[in-house]
Amino acid sequence: MSLDLERLSPWLEANVGLQGPHAATKFSGGQSNPTYLVQGAERSVVLRRKPPGKLLKSAHAVDREFRVQRALAGTEVPVAEVYALCEDDGVIGSAFYVMEHLSGRVFDDPRLGDVDKAERRPIINEMGRVLAAIHSVDLEATGLADYGPSGNYFRRQIDRWSKQYRASETEVIPAMDQLIAALDRACPEDDGQVTLVHGDYRIDNLMFDAAAPRVRAVLDWELSTLGHPFADLAAVIMQWQMPPGEQGRGLRGVDREAQGLVSDEEFVAAYCERMGIDGIENFGFYVAFCFFRMGAILQGVAKRALDGNASDPERGLRLGAFVPLYAEAGREALG
Repeated sequence: MSLDLERLSPWLEANVGLQGPHAATKFSGGQSNPTYLVQGAERSVVLRRKPPGKLLKSAHAVDREFRVQRALAGTEVPVAEVYALCEDDGVIGSAFYVMEHLSGRVFDDPRLGDVDKAERRPIINEMGRVLAAIHSVDLEATGLADYGPSGNYFRRQIDRWSKQYRASETEVIPAMDQLIAALDRACPEDDGQVTLVHGDYRIDNLMFDAAAPRVRAVLDWELSTLGHPFADLAAVIMQWQMPPGEQGRGLRGVDREAQGLVSDEEFVAAYCERMGIDGIENFGFYVAFCFFRMGAILQGVAKRALDGNASDPERGLRLGAFVPLYAEAGREALG
C-alpha cells in the first residue's frame, strides 16, 4: 500500500502544482480506498486510490468519487475541493485522485464523548441538515442527472449487493442467506423518488469545523449514486442500532436523553420536516436493507484481507466477523 513517490512526484508537479520534495503517510482506518496525506514543499494534499490487486467489478470507483465532489462544489453540500484524477495505472499501480487537505474534527463514535454535552445535539442536527441537503441537490444543474441508472433503486441494490456478497463469500452464513431471500420478497415497488444518495452516510464520514457544530466536508463518496433517499436516512439509524464501542460504533443501550443525544424517532421526524413529507411507511424495510448492504460490504472487506489486498488486513478480518451480526439485525428490523 506504499506509494511510488519516484513515479508520483512528477505527476503531482505537473497536474496539481505540488512541488517536491514529497512525503506520503497513509491514514489509519478506512477499509475500501486507501487514503494518504501527501506533503509537498509548501502545502499538503490528500490522495485517494483504488487498492492494488484483483477487485470486485464496479467496486472502488475513485472516478465516481472525483466526479460527484467536483459537481457538488458551490452547493449546499460541503465537500473537499478535488484537483485532479489519474486513471493511468502506470503511475502508482491503480487509479487515484487528489483533493485538498482539510483540517477539522471527525467523530468515530456517535456517542460524541469528546465534546461537551450541550454541543452534541447541535452536531447531530447539523448531520441531519446536511443529509437533507444531499437529497435536495439539483441533479440537472450539477450535471448529475446521469449519475446512476433508472428504475427501482432497492431492487437494483439488492441484486447488486447479493452478487457482490456471493463473489466474496468465504463461508455459508445462514442468517445472511435468509435476509437476502426476505428482502427479495419484501422489496417495494418503485415510488418514483430519485435523489443523489451518499451510500454510506454516517457521522464518521463527516468532517466538522474544529470550533463549531458545522460540517466542513462530507467524505467517502464511493457508494454514491442516484437512488432512493430513505436508504441514506436508514443507514444512520442502522448504525445507531449497533452496539457502542470501537467495532459496533453504535448507540444500542445508550441513555441518549441523559447524554444529550437524539432518538431515532427525533432524527427521522426532523428529516421528514426538512424534506416536507409527513412520515415514512415500512421504515423497517429500509433499515433491514442497510444492515444487509453493510454485511455484504464487510464480507468484501474480509475477503480482501484474506486475499492480501485490504487497506488494513487485521482490522478487515475483525470487521468480517460482524457479518452474521448485521444479518441477524437485518432480519429483526424487517420483522
